[in-house]
Amino acid sequence: MKKFKNNIAIKSPQKGLLITVLLLAQLSFAQTKPEEFKGVIGKTLAESKEYWPEPVTPPKGSPNVVWIILDDVGYGASSAFGGQIETPVLESLANNGLRYTNFHTTAICAPTRSALLTGSNSHKVHVGGFSHTIMSAGFPGWDGRLPSKNGTVAEILRDKGYNTFGVGKYGITPDEEATDAGPFDHWPTGKGFEHFYGFLGSATDQYKPDLIEDQAHITPDGRHLSEQITDKAISYIQKQQKAAPGKPFFLYYSPAAVHAPHQVAQKWSDPYKGKFDDGWDAYREKTLANQKKLGVIPADAVLPERNSLIADWKKLTPDQKKVYSKFMEVYAGYLTYTDYEIGRLITYLKESNQLENTVVFVLIGDNGASKEGTLQGAVDRQTYVNGDTEEKVFQNNLNRIGEIGTAQTYTNYPLGWAQATNTPFKYWKQDANSEGGTHNPLIVYYPKAIKTPGIRTQYSHVIDILPTTLDILGVKAPESIREVKQDTIQGYSFYNSLNDAKAVSLHKIQHYYIFGSRAIYNDGWKAAAAHHPNSIEVKEALNNKVNLPPSDFDKDVWELYNINEDFNERKDLAKKYPEKVAELKKLFDQQAKKNNLYPLIDWQDVYLRKIHKTPSTEGKSAQELLTKANK
Repeated sequence: MKKFKNNIAIKSPQKGLLITVLLLAQLSFAQTKPEEFKGVIGKTLAESKEYWPEPVTPPKGSPNVVWIILDDVGYGASSAFGGQIETPVLESLANNGLRYTNFHTTAICAPTRSALLTGSNSHKVHVGGFSHTIMSAGFPGWDGRLPSKNGTVAEILRDKGYNTFGVGKYGITPDEEATDAGPFDHWPTGKGFEHFYGFLGSATDQYKPDLIEDQAHITPDGRHLSEQITDKAISYIQKQQKAAPGKPFFLYYSPAAVHAPHQVAQKWSDPYKGKFDDGWDAYREKTLANQKKLGVIPADAVLPERNSLIADWKKLTPDQKKVYSKFMEVYAGYLTYTDYEIGRLITYLKESNQLENTVVFVLIGDNGASKEGTLQGAVDRQTYVNGDTEEKVFQNNLNRIGEIGTAQTYTNYPLGWAQATNTPFKYWKQDANSEGGTHNPLIVYYPKAIKTPGIRTQYSHVIDILPTTLDILGVKAPESIREVKQDTIQGYSFYNSLNDAKAVSLHKIQHYYIFGSRAIYNDGWKAAAAHHPNSIEVKEALNNKVNLPPSDFDKDVWELYNINEDFNERKDLAKKYPEKVAELKKLFDQQAKKNNLYPLIDWQDVYLRKIHKTPSTEGKSAQELLTKANK
């Protein structure tokens, strides 16, 4: 009797000769490459000796792995990191695991996810912007197609004997390949996921999602997407464990939440009625105090000044306060509901006696809080592209206040709440120059390995999750996957910090770049440059019908921060240490060349690409082109 993949046992009627084509396919699927035949081939069966390569199986007792990544959640949103939004499940995981308080993403969704799944920098794996046609470009760092030589965690673990499942947002399939005709190489199933249920784009409606399962689009059933993906994740694990009890699995749980559209049942938002009536300024102060009590920020931390774009809450009209508060009630309800759905998954693992042997990583956000709701917030997707005045947008929101958060709207909260939920940092999503764009909470939960729950302050980055996971599992990164030689994984394992709060971070250098904004970190020092025009300035230019200045990267002003002493970037040291700025700018250039970052592409380039397939814009003003782009 011989065991094969999925614990199927077959005995041949003639000397163990296996003739079933199906099992031959299963056997080959379990191998990363064809194995040399080690038997004997004679003229007859009697003169021959069979050989069956051993199927790949992980060591007995290998832990399951669950990666949870939320979308558009700032550092100061979840109660697990001091925020005012109740997330009891995340709190429980954090209280019984580790809070990593110096963890970083790329500042926007697709680059973060490509870096997470491959363990290498986003431009290095060709996702410097997005995989969408408009937001990708025909250069190695920008074409939006994960190369085969940069295998994903799902490919690695699949070939180590794990089952691999993904649910929710994928976000790194090129638009032109995202049809039922494929090709499917860049779909999740082409990147190591044996099953996937979710959507391929960056955002989708929560009740009418652009839904796929495996390699086909399917019709959604009308329930909230978060409920559907949780059901599917549990179903995948249940079926697998019934067929092969104890076989380890990898689950990538990636809800659309809480990316716009903010849509959630009233029973989740109603408990927050009145909770935010004292405004975004008060929220920041309360959250800062909570964060100090939890120890997730330094005890002497000071809030940066309120951004000049955001109004003083006390000076707002009653109608403005009413509308803005409603937006935040919906967002908060949405995040609490997301926590509940995560709880259903965790509860299932606990009740099925699998949680103790499961490594759980929770990335609370793939970037900082989103500024994409504009100054007023939005109830309609056209708010983003119409070029309406602020007053017109506000009046529309006021008139439709009862619809905010419903299935009929495309809700996103205003900028003031983005700053509040990003406490204690400046700036937001897309701002790769700022900790506000890149600094997110991370929770690691694994009872078998983490002896004492606590806080970890080591610098880490999203590319470090994959090598850390492999270290925990005792799995070596493969030299090849399905006969494709692999690049070296760029991330650094922080496995040594699981039980050593004083372990030294191995990750010393990290560059950041999103649509012109950029930064370089080197062992506590950080040089950063904001870039103009950014997405808000593009929107403002459209609103006010003014031309944008030509994009000029050489005019960007570099700032300098000592992150070890000034974690939320309040003291610019560039004038004091110009030689340090020059040194770090040189390092950025080296990293950019090494990681396929060039050419630099910014927001204005992205908008202009909506009209021109070539860079030529001669004879037309930026305003003309941008206005045409948004029609």
